[in-house]
Amino acid sequence: MRVVIGAPGNGADLKDAVKEFLEQDERVTEVVDLSRPDITYPDVSFQAAQQVVDGKADRAVLVCGTGVGTAIAASKVPGARAATGHDLVTVRGAVENYDAQILCMGQNVIAPAYARSLLDVWLDARHDPSGFYGPKVREIDDYETRGNQPGTSTTAAQD
Repeated sequence: MRVVIGAPGNGADLKDAVKEFLEQDERVTEVVDLSRPDITYPDVSFQAAQQVVDGKADRAVLVCGTGVGTAIAASKVPGARAATGHDLVTVRGAVENYDAQILCMGQNVIAPAYARSLLDVWLDARHDPSGFYGPKVREIDDYETRGNQPGTSTTAAQD
């Protein structure tokens, strides 16, 4: 699995711990760090999400102060699904239920040791498009690709 990571200055410490964990994990084949001292959380989030959407990375991990800003910014890239995850249930559900390719965490919220536990769950989680949440994810995708017009989803009437 190719993983891109990134953080602005207020997420650098946790991002470094995440990077170290990912580089040592056998499930990860490559880690690309987009961080720079002057990068903003929106910029690094847009770049990471675009790499995932373009197929240059399988997933991304973004870190800021709370994980909320990076999730909002990354989700603005069409085709990207980012989720803030600070507990095991949310991290697993973000991938398995909602096919989120981008995990966002907050340096001010979780400790590096706990972040490693979250990453361990995240790396194993997979989305099943034929499962219960598959039609809902397709409905979200339809909404996004049809110009964000409520009621235009082809799956809405099927649920």
